[in-house]
Amino acid sequence: MRKIVTFLWFNDQAKEAVDFYVSLFEDARIINTTYLTESVAKAAGKKPGDISTIDFELNGQNFTALNGGPLYTFSEAISIAVYCKTQEEIDKLWDALSEGGELLSCGWLKDKYGLTWQIVPECLDIMMRDPDPVKADRVSAAMLSMEGKLMISELEKAYRGES
Repeated sequence: MRKIVTFLWFNDQAKEAVDFYVSLFEDARIINTTYLTESVAKAAGKKPGDISTIDFELNGQNFTALNGGPLYTFSEAISIAVYCKTQEEIDKLWDALSEGGELLSCGWLKDKYGLTWQIVPECLDIMMRDPDPVKADRVSAAMLSMEGKLMISELEKAYRGES
């Protein structure tokens, strides 16, 4: 039994969403799929045998996607942060996850299912924690000025004090 799992409530697109997410990460897999029993299906107004939940893993992080119906939707109050080593990794994930979704600022986006993601370069955290508050502030200002996807080269320039 997995000890801590993030549950993601979808209307009825859990399978589609999980297949999409698993396709984006090298270290990703579907662990288990459960189906609605007759009693649960009847209570939910669905058909027995429809997908109920899908347990999956993205880079060691456990998730369960639930086909819970239209009662709840995602909000920006919860997001999944992905720390990327390279601009190519940022570009790949940004392009895939933002397609059909909504672009937010500072490396945040909502995917086509309404789930909010932060696509962040690993180096950002290092630069923001620099003991020199002037460097950290320049990086913060550069990040806040980016309308959507974060650009490592621009963040590094700000860190070095180049305009």
